[in-house]
Amino acid sequence: MTNIVVIGGGAGGMELLGKISKKLGKRGKANITLVDISSHHIWKPLLHELAAGSLDEGLNAVDYRVQAAQNSYNFEQGALTGVDRENRNITLAAMKDQHGNEILPERHVDYDYLVIGIGAITNDFGIPGVREHCDFLDLTEQAMNIRQKILNRFLQHAKNPEQGHFDITIVGAGATGTEMAAEMHHVADTLSGYGYEIAEDLLRVNLIEAADRVMPGLKKECLYGAVDKQLRALGVNIMTNTSVTQVTPEGMHTKEGLFIKSDMMIWAAGVKGPDVLGTLGLEVNKMNQLMVYANCQTTTDERIFSFGDCAACPQPDGSFTPARGQTARQMALLVGDNLIRILKDKDAELKEYLYKDLGGFVNMSKFYTVGNMLSFIGGGIAIKGCLARFVYASLYRRHMLALHGPIKGLLLIGLNGMQSWLRPQLKLW
Repeated sequence: MTNIVVIGGGAGGMELLGKISKKLGKRGKANITLVDISSHHIWKPLLHELAAGSLDEGLNAVDYRVQAAQNSYNFEQGALTGVDRENRNITLAAMKDQHGNEILPERHVDYDYLVIGIGAITNDFGIPGVREHCDFLDLTEQAMNIRQKILNRFLQHAKNPEQGHFDITIVGAGATGTEMAAEMHHVADTLSGYGYEIAEDLLRVNLIEAADRVMPGLKKECLYGAVDKQLRALGVNIMTNTSVTQVTPEGMHTKEGLFIKSDMMIWAAGVKGPDVLGTLGLEVNKMNQLMVYANCQTTTDERIFSFGDCAACPQPDGSFTPARGQTARQMALLVGDNLIRILKDKDAELKEYLYKDLGGFVNMSKFYTVGNMLSFIGGGIAIKGCLARFVYASLYRRHMLALHGPIKGLLLIGLNGMQSWLRPQLKLW
């Protein structure tokens, strides 16, 4: 059978697998394998909630191995280190435990068609000290590490008030940065009710943005203005037109000559393709993204496809697809259609991807939600408050239905709803 290997089990990758496993895997037309560095999937837009403790990974994680067994494909855990295009196989690094002991040796996985959808990593722009002293929100493990740091710091400051304020600096006022800033205030409010003796002025959050406003990706002033207003009402210190030049263990130096003292620093400014993409012998751009044609085939090899944040797909107006979750989903489903077409007729004409902006949402924890729907129609429809929160929540519910099917998906949605009443607002371990 034809071997199809999909690298990356993010939102787009999981929905791609759902499509081709039904059309090809279950019908015995292809042998499909998912490869991911992690053992489980969590919807990436929720990582800031996982970092703050608002999300319980035990209830929201999808185990790749179980999901694969239930949907007629295979799973290999490991990090991609190389692609042998001549022999059509990929190399996965040896797996080791936390003590450095080898669990699995280096392995090779054969493919006839390879799909790379490993997303992006946060771009440090080569600024000294960022990688060494900042926390990132690219992976589930990073989010869980941030959560433990936050809880430890709150406990230290609550029990030792003489330590002064708890200063957190977040760089990047896009969706991740603004949502994380709001979540921090939700954490402080909630912990006060869990026995933590937290002074009202203990938490000080700085939000740094190089552009002239928060949420530079939102076009409607009523939306980014509402985000700015809500963050300031929470007490967030918004610093726009500010560029970081160096990070030290004590804080950040800026181009404007400021030093921002910080107990904890979270970097959420910009993305780029993971470093491994530049070592595969495939064409990449300055952002280390794989260059692909409009049909999502890489420009170097027609048997290798790519989608999402790790791919640069050209559009008719000369631009390239934006790094957004909806882009990854749309491209992934198109790749699925094209793989199905190829296996039916290798000379079939492949579909081309045209980006359609469906809008975007910013959910500032329990405080406020704003969004823009159907942006491709006359600039879209701006919505705020409860309606925006409902639509935002429905995006994750749609993802659950896509992963689990209508019956199991609805049951899990109902279970999550009940758990939100039964479990604490924050996970403290």
